[in-house]
Amino acid sequence: MMQDGEVGERSDRGQEADAPREATAVLRKIIHVDMDAFFASVEQRDNPDLRGKPVAVGGSAARGVVAAASYEARKFGVRSAMPSITAKRKCPELIFVPPRFDAYRAVSQQIHAIFAEHTPLIEPLSLDEAYLDVTDNLQGIPVATTIAEMIRAKIKSETGLTASAGVSYNKFLAKLASGQNKPDGLFVITPKLGPAFVEALPVRKFHGVGPATADKMGRLGIETGADLRAQSLAFLEEKFGKAGPYYYWIARGIDERPVRADRERKSVGAEDTFASDLFDLESARKELAPLVGKVWRHCQERSIQGRTVTLKVKFADFQQITRSRTIEGVIEGEADLATVSGTLLEQLFPIAKGIRLLGVTLSNLSGTRTEADRQMSLTI
Repeated sequence: MMQDGEVGERSDRGQEADAPREATAVLRKIIHVDMDAFFASVEQRDNPDLRGKPVAVGGSAARGVVAAASYEARKFGVRSAMPSITAKRKCPELIFVPPRFDAYRAVSQQIHAIFAEHTPLIEPLSLDEAYLDVTDNLQGIPVATTIAEMIRAKIKSETGLTASAGVSYNKFLAKLASGQNKPDGLFVITPKLGPAFVEALPVRKFHGVGPATADKMGRLGIETGADLRAQSLAFLEEKFGKAGPYYYWIARGIDERPVRADRERKSVGAEDTFASDLFDLESARKELAPLVGKVWRHCQERSIQGRTVTLKVKFADFQQITRSRTIEGVIEGEADLATVSGTLLEQLFPIAKGIRLLGVTLSNLSGTRTEADRQMSLTI
């Protein structure tokens, strides 16, 4: 295993056109921790009968979707977000388990408590992964790899679950590194190795390059990090707009984004896919109500509020639309959230095709309501 004693040194690659930026790039000690098949692993831990078997967390109904898959299931090509019927076709022995988000949140809290033993600079990405900046850590440990090993060991001893970790000098490379030796692995990318590592990697594996962007890059002849690095900043800005500079610099192993301990959740949402398509407003309202309730309970638990309500609708032919409304003040309660989302729903009717999925999201979030907010009326 490579050690990261060199993390913090400056790379001497690329001293031509991009030298000014590279010379001033901030090099930190960043760890990206990612739990292995988190939801499925919790289920296997809590139910010994599921261990060693292909497990999918999600609904087994014809219109269900896989939320997570165990590594045994992944060997058959089962992946998250895959329709359950497709997953079952790929793996006839697949065992479906309904999600238990309370259990996943409890384990997530244990994991984050372990992170906090080393640094206050923790940026959660989800329940099962986070960035940690350990450049100046609480225990004064000079080598980030040592901290990553300690974290992984303690997670395993306290939760019975495994985590993979990536160590590097920026967030982009740490994220890439954590996926190199999954499951239960550790990988280090030093400043000397960073640019070369990126050059050899397919752009489809880059964090921040989704399938549509990867397809567009492919049409432009950009298949690898080396291909991306060969493009000028002007070309990438022309083709990819505001994302152009990000692609330009990550192709050189440079990412100056700090780990943000105060990273705020941007939205709270819930959605459901129905066993039968919905064609009338009353049926749609009935299915919308529990989604509104779920979103509002989440807001109450975390003492957050929002101003923008978004309704998501997926029709039987998989066409997807969203409709949003921003109010003055804040959403005051579940009834207000139901009113706004219900109004957005009403405006879609009558419909020419059935509704397969509904979703509700609250965004423009902030903290606990102030007295001034409480006095503002709901205005649509």
